[in-house]
Amino acid sequence: MEQERFVTVYLKSVYFLIFFGFGGLFPLLSVYLREIEGLSGAEIGVIISIGPIIMIFAQPLWGMVSDYTQKPREILSMTMVITGGIALLYLPFSNYMTFVFIAALVAVFQGSIVPISDSITLNYVQEKGRNYGDIRLWGAAGFAISVLLVGSLSDMFGLTIIFYVFAVSLWVCAYFTRKMPKEGRLPKVQLRRGIAQLFYNKKFVLFMLTTFFVFGPIFANNFYFGLLIQDAGGTLTGVGIAFLLAAGSEIPFMKWVGYWIQRAGLIQILFIATVVSALRWFFYAFEPSPILIYMTTIAQGISIGLFIPAALQYVRKIAPQDVKVTAVAIYSSVGGGIGTSFCTFVAGLLLDRFDIFTVYLFFGGLTTLGAITLVVNMLSGEEKVEALS
Repeated sequence: MEQERFVTVYLKSVYFLIFFGFGGLFPLLSVYLREIEGLSGAEIGVIISIGPIIMIFAQPLWGMVSDYTQKPREILSMTMVITGGIALLYLPFSNYMTFVFIAALVAVFQGSIVPISDSITLNYVQEKGRNYGDIRLWGAAGFAISVLLVGSLSDMFGLTIIFYVFAVSLWVCAYFTRKMPKEGRLPKVQLRRGIAQLFYNKKFVLFMLTTFFVFGPIFANNFYFGLLIQDAGGTLTGVGIAFLLAAGSEIPFMKWVGYWIQRAGLIQILFIATVVSALRWFFYAFEPSPILIYMTTIAQGISIGLFIPAALQYVRKIAPQDVKVTAVAIYSSVGGGIGTSFCTFVAGLLLDRFDIFTVYLFFGGLTTLGAITLVVNMLSGEEKVEALS
């Protein structure tokens, strides 16, 4: 029992440090590229969108490497060290094409971090009868604290500090990964077989459209939210406060999403989260003051805190038994990869030609399309299901 308690502490530490690093870099990267390097909105959009595109291919690749070597902890530790080191290469250069290359290289190794961590953790909690959400919440806490802290430090010492925080967080985290449970192994993902079966699953195909429309803006917001705060009149410290409130609001909703799913049903919870997300983006398009943006950040808890765990369960529910892992892999690629890269790239073009508020009008329109696809699914009917641990 004592050993299990320490393992749980290590797992929570891994998630905290991973997302502490992510929260220190990605929300402020677009601000750095615009304010320090003087890049255009289109150039920033390309740099930001290249990462999700690379991860579409990098994540399955690292999965296969982990399957072959059966050493997920060692791979995770190695890629964390390399990812942190590569990010520091932003500092000595000031060339657009070099930044594109660095962003792509970061994504190649970063693509292993969350999937392998999730695989190890999910295997452990299923074996021990623990709750995955109780561990994953530490990632949201790490992200929230980091953005506030690093935003304040950036105001005092300059934006270059974001790269040091990212690197050091991952390097420290690499130590804790060696303490993760040995049982974690990535299941093999048979993409060729799985895609053939899932292609004929109308519910799955329709939900992939939903994922594209909803997740794209959600993840792209991490890169453009800092610009929204600044252009609305806020400071870098204000960016940190906004992200702290937004990411922190996810925690209680993730904690209780299982109960709400049992009461209302998966598709209904997904619809509520999507509508709230769309309303949030449309509200930002009307150029609100920073204080109003801070006050409405709780909407992120409802949209992300409900949508992410419910979407994962819905994909597992509608996919055939023998291709559930493949379904989750495709779902992650469509939302986190294709959707995010599309939104970040188009948002960069809109930012270049119009302004950040037009970007959020675009996000609202896409998310509305996601709500429409969910209505179509809802009309087909859906039984209530129990929440996964």
